[in-house]
Parts: sequence; C-alpha cells; structure tokens
Amino acid sequence: MLNVVLFEPEIPGNTGNIMRTCVATNTTLHLIKPLGFSLEEKYIKRSGVNYIDKCKYYVYENINDFFAQNNGEYFFFTRYGHKPHSTPNFKKIKKPIYLIFGKESTGIPRAILKPFINRCYRIPMTANVRALNLSNSVAIAVYEVLRQKDYESLLFDEPHKSKTFIEEA
Repeated sequence: MLNVVLFEPEIPGNTGNIMRTCVATNTTLHLIKPLGFSLEEKYIKRSGVNYIDKCKYYVYENINDFFAQNNGEYFFFTRYGHKPHSTPNFKKIKKPIYLIFGKESTGIPRAILKPFINRCYRIPMTANVRALNLSNSVAIAVYEVLRQKDYESLLFDEPHKSKTFIEEA
C-alpha cells in the first residue's frame, strides 16, 4: 500500500539509505531512470547494509512508464509545495499511496508537478535551508503516513531481544 518513488536519483548513498527505510517499513521503492549510479555499486550495498536483498523495488524507463504501471494516490514532495507533508489524511486512503521525490540536484521538474499542483507538499523548515537531504525527507514522509495509520504491521518491540532487555540491565 505504501510506495516511495524516486525520480532520477543521483546519489547512491541516499538511495541505499532509502532502501533500508523501505525494508524497515514494508514500503515498495520505485526508481525512475536515468539513475545517477548502478544498483550494483558497493556504495548502494554499504548504505543499505544487509537489507538490500529484502527491498522490493522496481525500475522504470521514465515517469510516463511509472504512471502507466501504477494507479493510486500520488503525493509530490517539493520545495515548491505550499502545504506541509502532514496535511493529507492518509488514514482514510484505501488506494496505494505513492510518495514521489525528485532528484537531489533539481527536484521534480515543474512540467511534471503542474498537473498535480494540489498534490504538492513541502516539509516545513527555516529560510536558511532550501531542502533537506533526500533520504531524510523520505524517512520523514514515510513515517508520517505510518503514524497516521497507527504503524500498521510494524513491530513496537525489538524482535531479537528479550522484551525485558532494559529492565534486566
């Protein structure tokens, strides 16, 4: 149900971090070409640690290819948005949710955003910063959706330790 879309990502470390976030949250990742790196690069694997093989992801030739294959509710994250990322009521949405982010250097082109102007959101920040790091932005947006949906299917306790680990210390 929850999907992250990266439009022409450029930095392998960001994509690796996002892959880890996707595995941690049962989120599907969609990558739109051109990519600024090879998915086989050691930097992607290092950023994603041992989790990349558990990441469900798809690669598309272009944005039109992505739109043709994926129906649902689209939410665009851009510095041009005028509403905070927490504005949508994600809890009420029953269709697949797609959180769409642009490339690190230039974001999502205005021509793509224009038809979706009412679906453009911005993570609030001071005037001293143009934008947050892409992997940080993705994590903020993903966890906002999950917070609103009461963290469906996520664990509240660490699965590999005793539930009384802290209490026993």
